[in-house]
Amino acid sequence: MRPLRSPSVARPLLLLLPPSEGKAAGGHPATRSDSFDQALARPRAAVLAELARVLATRPGAPVLGVRGELLERSLAATGELVAGTAPVLPAWERYTGVVWAGLDPATLTGADRRRVLVPSGLYGMMTAADPVADYRLKMLVVLGRLGRLSTYWRPTVTPALAERARGRVVVDLLPAEHAHALDLGALAPPTRVVRARFLRADGSRAVGHEAKSAKGRLARVLLDEGMAGVGGFRFEGWRATLEDDVVTVAAPVR
Repeated sequence: MRPLRSPSVARPLLLLLPPSEGKAAGGHPATRSDSFDQALARPRAAVLAELARVLATRPGAPVLGVRGELLERSLAATGELVAGTAPVLPAWERYTGVVWAGLDPATLTGADRRRVLVPSGLYGMMTAADPVADYRLKMLVVLGRLGRLSTYWRPTVTPALAERARGRVVVDLLPAEHAHALDLGALAPPTRVVRARFLRADGSRAVGHEAKSAKGRLARVLLDEGMAGVGGFRFEGWRATLEDDVVTVAAPVR
């Protein structure tokens, strides 16, 4: 584990990082709103209401994308969300996937956790420090009358991000599913958008556990060192280069 660091003061960089399907259970009663609640409260309420309606008409519907014990857990968690009693954890504790393990958010300061921005099918957008319930709702889901969630969120999440990102560097580490929920082209100067891509030796897109681990480690380097850390990035044979606001992370040759 890395030691806790002193708060960042001179690095305005923000990261766009996906949520993880793996989530810790449990939590504590919600006692505060989150960073985007004022901007996104109404569309969030509409998503939750439509999710409740869809599940009431088709219990166990494919909208949750899981079966068996995970479906039972997801239905119970959704019931708590609808009732307003869902326990919450900070996003950095809730998300347990490979990317987040590589980020090692437990050793980040609160200020740095707030620089990690996470698009979400349920919440629209949050930071890694914000309270998050246990939920199951992908951006690719077509949610009843709201349609595909990535399309639904785009008109409200984009301006909310633009407000927070004004004058800063934004590094896009999102897969296509979540990137579609944002119009990064609308982030006008002086905001700088840097996109990351993970490639195999043959130039095809790198996916899977190793690529996710590399993404999490790159995210941590960016938070720790800013864009200056890209050129020195090394992780189990993965290497990164920066050119024309594109970070290319190349997989090792096997």
